[in-house]
Amino acid sequence: MNKQKRLLLSALITAVIAGLGYYVVLPPINIYAQAFWGSLAFVVLVFGAAYVLIGSKAAVKTFFSGKGDKGFADKTAEKKKKTRERIVFFVCLGIPVVVLIVGNLLSSTFFNATAYSTIIEVPEAVFEEDMPENDIVTNIPLMDSASANIIGNRKLGELSAVVSQYQVNGTYSQINYGGIPRKVSSLEYVDFFKWLNNRDAGVPGYVSVDPVNSSADYVEFETPIKYTDSAYFEEDLNRTLRFSYPTKIFGTTMFELDEEGNPYYIVSCLSPKVGLFGGMDVSEVIIFNPCDKTSELYSVSDTPSWVDNVFSGSLASQKYDWYGTLQNGYWNSVIGNKDCKVTTDDYGYIVLGDDVWFFTGVTSVVSDESNIGFIISNARTGEYKFYPVVGAEEYSAMGAAQGHVQEKGYTASFPSLINVSGEATYIMVLKDANGIVKMVALVNVENYTIVATGSNQQEAKQAYLEELRREGILGDDEEESPSEEEAPKPTEISFVVKEIRFLTTAGETFIYLTGDDGNIYKKQVSEDESVLFIKGNDLIEGTYLETENKGIYQLVTWERYLAPGQGE
Repeated sequence: MNKQKRLLLSALITAVIAGLGYYVVLPPINIYAQAFWGSLAFVVLVFGAAYVLIGSKAAVKTFFSGKGDKGFADKTAEKKKKTRERIVFFVCLGIPVVVLIVGNLLSSTFFNATAYSTIIEVPEAVFEEDMPENDIVTNIPLMDSASANIIGNRKLGELSAVVSQYQVNGTYSQINYGGIPRKVSSLEYVDFFKWLNNRDAGVPGYVSVDPVNSSADYVEFETPIKYTDSAYFEEDLNRTLRFSYPTKIFGTTMFELDEEGNPYYIVSCLSPKVGLFGGMDVSEVIIFNPCDKTSELYSVSDTPSWVDNVFSGSLASQKYDWYGTLQNGYWNSVIGNKDCKVTTDDYGYIVLGDDVWFFTGVTSVVSDESNIGFIISNARTGEYKFYPVVGAEEYSAMGAAQGHVQEKGYTASFPSLINVSGEATYIMVLKDANGIVKMVALVNVENYTIVATGSNQQEAKQAYLEELRREGILGDDEEESPSEEEAPKPTEISFVVKEIRFLTTAGETFIYLTGDDGNIYKKQVSEDESVLFIKGNDLIEGTYLETENKGIYQLVTWERYLAPGQGE
C-alpha cells in the first residue's frame, strides 16, 4: 500500500473513531477548553496507531516480528523515513500536551494572583437594612435538598401510574416562584427500556417542594418534556445542547419554570477570565425549551428576570475565595495569610426581591472557629454583598442546635441568617434519622450558647425572644419586637364545615376544613386533638391568620357548635 492510500485510510479510521468519541464525550470545540486539547491529543494518538498498523505486508511483518527482507540501502532509507514520521507524530502529539501544561501553568494563581482577586467586587452592606425583621420567615428555604428529595420521592410514590415508569431527578433547583421559595425537580426515565417505551409520551411532570412548609406537589406539564438527561441518542439533553452550540463551554444545567409555569433548562456558558484556562466564569446563558428543542442565547446582563440560576453556589464561593486569599499576592496566601479570608464549605439560599441569593459565612484562613462576616451572592447576576457580622461559624451553630435536643438525635441543616429584634440569628431546621423536618432552631450568631427550638417558626421565635431577655440582650419592656407589633392580628371568622380532609406533611398531620364561604382552614392535629371531633355541617366560630397560600388560612382559635340533630 503506497503512502497516500495509507494516509487516507488512517485518516478515515481516525475520523470514524473521533466521530464516535465526539458523539459520546461531547467536548467543546474551543481553544479555551482543556477538554478540546485533550481530545485533540487522543485524535493524534488514534491516527498514529492506525498509520502504524495499516502499512504494507512487510511493514506489518516488521512491526510484529522485527524482521524484514529489504537490502541495506533500502533499510537505511526506510529508517530515515520512519524517523521523520516519528518526529512529525510526536510534534503533533506534543502540541496539545504542551498547550495543556503551559496553559495551566500560565493561567495559575501563582502567576496571576492579582487577576484572580479582581474577578469580583464585594461591597460592604448593612445587615439591618437588607434583611429587616419578619414575624414569619417565608423567604428562606429552610429545607435542604436531601430532605426535599425524600419528600419529593414520597409524593411521587403516591402516583402508581407515574412511579413505575419515572423517577425524580436527584438534583433540585432552588427558584423563586411567585415570590415564594420552591425546590423543583423534573421527572426522569428510570432506565433505557423505560425511555424506549415512553419516549413518544415524554416526561409528564415535575415535583415542586415547598422548603419553608415542608410539603410537596406533583405538577403535570401542559406539554411533556422530550429532551432530558435520562433520554438517549438524539433526545439526550447534553447531546442536543452540544450539537446546537458546539463551541460553548457548558457549566451547570438547572431545571426551572418561567412565570407561566413552563419548563426550561438554564445552561451557563463559561469563559476564562485569566490566561487560557484560568478563572472560569459565566459569560453567557442558554435558555433551552425541552419540549420543542428551541433555545436562546443571552449575555449574563440580558438574562430575563424570571431566571434564578445562572451562577452555582460552588462557583460563587470559589470566586470569593480567590478574592479573599489572593489580594496580597500568591505567597501571602500560602505562607503569611495576612488578611486572608475564605467562605465556609457550604452555603444556603435566601430570596430577596425577585432573586435567589446564595448565603455563606466568611472566616479567617488562620481560624475557622468563628466568622468575621457573611456574604450573599445573586444567583442570576453574580452580584456580591458582604455583611461584617462577627460571630460563630455555621457548623458551631449547627452543633449547638443539635446539642439542645441531643436526646432526640436530630441533625441540623445548613443555616441561613435572619434578623430577630436587631440580633443576627441563625435559623435552621432539625431533621430525624429519616431526613424528615421535625423542629426549627434559632441560634444567636454572636453567642451561640443562646439557642431556642420549637415545632414551628412562631414557637421557636417566642422561645428565642425569652432567651434573649433572660440573657439581658432584650429588656423587659421589649415584650414584643417591632415586627411583632406590626404583625397581623387574628381575624374573627364563622363558617359551616362542608368538607373535611387530613394531610400528613413532614410527619405532622393537619386537618383541612372547607367552609361554606369557599375558603379552607387548616389546623395541626398535634396542637389540638379535639379537632378530630369536628363533623360536616358543624358551625365553627373563632379566629384565623393569613398564610402565603391564598384561600387557605391558619385556624388559631375555634369553638364548635353542633349541626341540628347531632349529639356529642
